Amino acid sequence: MDFFLNLKLVSLRKISEVKMSCKRLFSLFLLVFALAGTSVSALAQTEATPVASPAAESEAPKEGKGLNISQVIFGHVADAHEWHIFSIGETPVALPLPVIIYHPEKGFSVFSSSKIAEGESYEGYHLDKGGMKEKIVSEDGAKITDLSITKNILAMLVSAVILMLLMTSAAKKYKAAGAMKAPKGFQNALEVCIIFIRDEVAKPNLGHKYKKYLPLLLTIFFFIWINNLFGLFPGGANFTGNIAVTACLALVSFLVMLFSANKHYWGHMFNPPGVPFGIKLLLVPIEIISMFIKPVALTIRLFANMLAGHIIILSVICMIFIFGMLNKYVGIGFIPVSVAFSVFMFMVELLVAAIQAFIFATLTAVFIGQAIEENHSEETGQEYHVNESEIIA
Repeated sequence: MDFFLNLKLVSLRKISEVKMSCKRLFSLFLLVFALAGTSVSALAQTEATPVASPAAESEAPKEGKGLNISQVIFGHVADAHEWHIFSIGETPVALPLPVIIYHPEKGFSVFSSSKIAEGESYEGYHLDKGGMKEKIVSEDGAKITDLSITKNILAMLVSAVILMLLMTSAAKKYKAAGAMKAPKGFQNALEVCIIFIRDEVAKPNLGHKYKKYLPLLLTIFFFIWINNLFGLFPGGANFTGNIAVTACLALVSFLVMLFSANKHYWGHMFNPPGVPFGIKLLLVPIEIISMFIKPVALTIRLFANMLAGHIIILSVICMIFIFGMLNKYVGIGFIPVSVAFSVFMFMVELLVAAIQAFIFATLTAVFIGQAIEENHSEETGQEYHVNESEIIA
């Protein structure tokens, strides 16, 4: 009887493994099919609008003909007043977003971004897409305040809603079934991530005070992870690839670190104990500068990694444009190579999306842990003094 029971369990396990393999192959097939379709449509668009040479661009810069590869790439990763999803031929399919402008004389103006397309004006405003960042400019030259709901802001709101729904649904299941019952489905995957952040990030860096800061670390981790994944979807927003977004996230971590710091932290920063006065004059400015370097490092690390990943994927796909300019069949022949590289980079970006969220949460825990660290010499009743010979050595 036990033999048949074990045989049945093994069979069920094998069937489950086969199902998972089929799902993974199907997902990979969809990804390759989507990238191949994007590549073919890109090649067709290249034929309709040939890539302009630098000489042609210098001779006729105002004609608007030709394809600027850098503009295509940065146009996908930059923020915008409309959410461009895809294009059918030369017709873009985009979601218009609300434009909210405050003029010092006219007051507030609210209208749809579809009324202010590039080259057109509406109520005295026009859209300027020069460089990586597009902005709305007043035709009378007045300094206006743009409070519009841009693509990145909408992506932030959507990710925040999804994060709240995921967490509240898991909390309801725990409340209904109890914490001692084994989780199921998505709740199980969510619990693994929460326990990992608690045991590998919060406890080692925050000690017995980890429960106070665990909600912050979990929010940072899941918020960054969800937005990193959203940026990989076709037509997604490059939210975490915006330096203003990463600067705000780093500012939150920095403020929590400052307001949580104890007198032991400030004492070691402005008056290091047991250090000669001459060394203090050099050490104190270095400590103050290093305190402000921490949020800068958080900002640049997340922004640079996510932006670079998107640029690499788009650059590989845009190579079809370049080869298509040489010859139609060369461009078509390069499509499998471009798709293969794109799939590889996409898989790497899936890993990087989780790693960057983990690193941001870990460094936040490290910085807060340094600020709330207790004076161990007071606990043991001893104080260690540094003499000049040890500093020189």
